[in-house]
Amino acid sequence: MKQDRSYPLVRQIMTEFAQQTGLSSLSMPPRRYLWTDAFAVCNFLGLYQQTGDDSFKSLALALVGQVHECLGRYRQDDTRRGWISALSESEGRLHPTAGGLRIGKKMNERGPDDPFDQEMEWDRDGQYYHYLTKWMYALQCVGTVTAEKVYWRWARELAKKVHAGFVFPSDGGGPKYIHWKMSIDLSRPLVPSMGLHDPLEGLIVYSQLQAGKSENAKDSPQPDLSREIKELAAICTGMSWVTEDSLGVGGLLCNSLQLAQLMTRDRSGQDKLLLALLDDSLVGLESYLKMNTLQLPGQYRLAFREFGLSIGLYAVERLKGLLEKEADSFTESAALHARIEELMYYQSVGEQIEKFWQEEANREAETWLLHRDINMVMQATSLAPDGFLQAS
Repeated sequence: MKQDRSYPLVRQIMTEFAQQTGLSSLSMPPRRYLWTDAFAVCNFLGLYQQTGDDSFKSLALALVGQVHECLGRYRQDDTRRGWISALSESEGRLHPTAGGLRIGKKMNERGPDDPFDQEMEWDRDGQYYHYLTKWMYALQCVGTVTAEKVYWRWARELAKKVHAGFVFPSDGGGPKYIHWKMSIDLSRPLVPSMGLHDPLEGLIVYSQLQAGKSENAKDSPQPDLSREIKELAAICTGMSWVTEDSLGVGGLLCNSLQLAQLMTRDRSGQDKLLLALLDDSLVGLESYLKMNTLQLPGQYRLAFREFGLSIGLYAVERLKGLLEKEADSFTESAALHARIEELMYYQSVGEQIEKFWQEEANREAETWLLHRDINMVMQATSLAPDGFLQAS
């Protein structure tokens, strides 16, 4: 397979990432960022599964611990101290996700009396719903690979807290609404608009967590997410998922694979939703490609967003295999296969993205250097996607 040849490069990338962000080097202060670290955890797990080298599993677990210690606490430049959850030191370590997790931005969050500045808000800290759902997914992947149920419990505790903090009643009394960005302590919205795919990603990851819920309450007490799943399903009803953003299209394709994986486990009959995701992905992908963004020089492109698309295209490849292997789990097999074949036509786009950014000259662009950590990790995920796509 392609990724078998890529593992030496992936090993090199992830080893460098661990060193430069203070994970494996004591001389570097920890530099944690929730989205990047969620993908990095899955990459380390993938390397461990491929090579059998325990050092990569150790890096994945160390990264989880460092994220919780750094992003589960208030910032050093904040007047507040301790765990965001307000738990004691000992209880906080037992429940490190009980207050949510910070994004990890360079600037502190906007104060309650500070004016809103749209440009500056991108650089300010807080909590992002779509980053938190990625971390829930990373935790369940760790729990699956290690068979340690504490990671599942931390993911469910995070889901419970995040849902309560981000989901609000709508003004018209209809389905509830998800704020895009909340304050560090989840007490106030910083960006009240809803991310296009936030309810979908929440629905899928909550459902994954619920499907893995322990039946033995004495073994590991687990929060029940059935009410939260029902609320997110109501928000998702009738929504269009179409986007021309490369990262958004890639995320939608990954969501499609995750939904199909769920369907093979619980026989939920979500064929119509799965088909809608594939339909909207195809519309968005074709619209994105018409803009000819991939023909531009590196200084006008964002690598991590493009890698999001290439990862999603690899998800289509795995989705095709899953449908062939688990045909009995799907009632709309013909329509699903037809849509997947249409998407498979664009597999070369992912290879084109990888080839472009493997050129050293293109990685000297300011857009690469400004986002080096996330670019490196997403590149590694694209080159060896199974850690992220199949670890759960």
